[in-house]
Amino acid sequence: MSHLRHIGAAIGTLVAILGSIMFISWKYFSGSRRHSEEEYSFLQESQPREKQILVLGLDGAGKSSILNCLATHTVKHSTSPTQGFNAVCIHTEGCKLNFLEIGGSCNLRSYWNLYLNKAHMLIYVVDSADQERLPLAGQELHRLLKEDLLLPLVLLANKQDLDGALSISGLHRKLLLHDLNYEQKLFLMATNVTEDGTQVPKNIHDVKELIIQLISQKR
Repeated sequence: MSHLRHIGAAIGTLVAILGSIMFISWKYFSGSRRHSEEEYSFLQESQPREKQILVLGLDGAGKSSILNCLATHTVKHSTSPTQGFNAVCIHTEGCKLNFLEIGGSCNLRSYWNLYLNKAHMLIYVVDSADQERLPLAGQELHRLLKEDLLLPLVLLANKQDLDGALSISGLHRKLLLHDLNYEQKLFLMATNVTEDGTQVPKNIHDVKELIIQLISQKR
């Protein structure tokens, strides 16, 4: 048992170090981008704008699988929850979308709020069929929104194809979204990721179109 505790402590230390590195990188690139827009905007006219999108949710919610669909237009399920950080870049017309997914395990959720002030949008993924942990998912979401009431939120009710998945209206009630004193745009969308190798579901394409539309409105 002592040996296992040492291993656990070592893993925790590595995660903390990785979190610090990612946080510094996130701040550096975001800060550089804003500095350039303010003082050297004439240099940016021919370059795509960069937008930072934060992707959060409890472990096992399906964040990585959705990101893979958005980025590659193919269906490939993640075999295990993200144990750290996952960065994905998507190029659109005139804009570069930098997605940063942070794992949803207990030891990683403490890092979530550190990244909010550099993000242009928050995507929060919920496992609609995991009703046992929906209260926890709601608590974590409310905690985040207290940090930044102005950040646009796209809430994905994922795994709608599974038995027992709550509907959009049911999830709205379960997550107590009616209690939110939210001052920015909030979108709740149903998603599911089909079998590996199959066609990407239309609802994933709809999510991508919404993200691009919302990001294009932010300057």
